[in-house]
This record gives sequence, C-alpha cells and structure tokens, in this order.
Amino acid sequence: MVGPPISLPPKWEQFLKNLADDHYVDLGAVVSQLCEWAFSDPESKEQFRIWLDEAYPAEGHAEEEARAAGEEAAEEEEEIEEESEEESHEHKD
Repeated sequence: MVGPPISLPPKWEQFLKNLADDHYVDLGAVVSQLCEWAFSDPESKEQFRIWLDEAYPAEGHAEEEARAAGEEAAEEEEEIEEESEEESHEHKD
C-alpha cells in the first residue's frame, strides 16, 4: 500500500534521509515511526491538534474567529462609549 505523497522541508528531509540510510530503511519507514512515536499518547495528539488549529485553522474557522473578534471589539467600544457618557453626565451634575 502506498501512502499519500508528502513533502518535507529540505532541512528535515535530508536529516531523515540520512537516518534512514544509516539504518538501512526507507524514508517512509522513518517518517511512519516518527509519527508513531510522536502521537503514541492521547496528550501528544491533543497538543498537536491544538497547535494545528491555531497554525492552520480549519475551513470556515478563521472567518468565524474574525467575526467573533469583530463582535468583541464592537462590544468593548460600546462599553467605553457608555462609560464615557456616564462620566459626562456625572460631571454635569
């Protein structure tokens, strides 16, 4: 079975190829074992998912976050305006 083609950053590709050559295995086997090792426990998997969501938000997620941030900024601005108006009324009295 052939897996999906992947591209590695040149720095890591050369490093992993050298390891594979040193141990007489192919690069795919090294990458596979690296993934097995990196994701062998649930906590590591969850940390990776969190990082991935932050680094590369799922489709629609970025727009959702932007909209939420915009709404939050508008609410903060509204609160500041209300506080400013209250202070103006207090100073007049």
